[in-house]
Amino acid sequence: METKWLEDFVSLAETRSFSRSAQLRHVTQPAFSRRIQSLEAWAGTDLVDRSSYPTRLTPAGQTLYDQALEMLHSLQSTRAMLRAHTAAGQDVIEFALPHTLAFTFFPSWLSGLRETCGPIKSRLIALNVHDAVLRLVEGSCDLLIAYHHAAQPIQLDATRYEMLPLGTELLAPYVRPDADGRPQHSLPGTQQQPLPYLAYAPGAYLGRAVDQMLKQSAAPVHLDRIYETDMAEGLKAMALEGHGIAFLPASAVRKEVRTRKLVPAGDGLEIALDIRIYREKPMGRKIKGSVEKFWNDLRQRQAVG
Repeated sequence: METKWLEDFVSLAETRSFSRSAQLRHVTQPAFSRRIQSLEAWAGTDLVDRSSYPTRLTPAGQTLYDQALEMLHSLQSTRAMLRAHTAAGQDVIEFALPHTLAFTFFPSWLSGLRETCGPIKSRLIALNVHDAVLRLVEGSCDLLIAYHHAAQPIQLDATRYEMLPLGTELLAPYVRPDADGRPQHSLPGTQQQPLPYLAYAPGAYLGRAVDQMLKQSAAPVHLDRIYETDMAEGLKAMALEGHGIAFLPASAVRKEVRTRKLVPAGDGLEIALDIRIYREKPMGRKIKGSVEKFWNDLRQRQAVG
């Protein structure tokens, strides 16, 4: 049994809606439903009455809900005490980031802050977008850096979390060039000859952004999905070997584009993503002094441009 199953169950008990809880827990509704089913399998009984709407708990579910609140509170208190032992005497700032931003954006961004913010002791936690957001929600990191797009917003409660913009990232199609320096494949392709497509795995944040862009394209785009992975670095490696077209962040391919190892695979199919940093508002609780100073320095830096 996983702790997140209990957190999912508590959310469902309070919202009485699978779709709303899935949104709040930053997971797709089918995945959320599977986690509730896994909890029921562990418990050995039905916890949710699925014949009613809004959703309600069975008697067993109500019993587990009461116990889950106590267990989660106890676990959070214990974790806070343990973190106090290891982190209270340290000025380490813990950042949670999606893998792509961790490899491309974060190192140069942090270097650029040294003049304003001084030396920074940091710990980087690289995850997928969903798990990185959960790190912040669960209090397992100090700061979250993530992509944002209006069509794929990160659902964080503005009364509990605050945000600062850090910049923008352009997501565009790239492919290996042929011997003459021209793209091996050029979008949009044809129905008779769809182009080999190196795609993000279903559920990946960048994949959802690309899918949305392709659906809204004025001209049909014909792609043959031949490979999938969660990570942009994995797609870049396949594109460099000439396996097909990949939609990649500009920061991830800057060197490869400059040396002509990768070239644009078409125009008009780019998407601009914001890069944002989030933190939980203090709300009267004690937070690391290093985090508070860093956040204030960052906000002041942005205020003066």
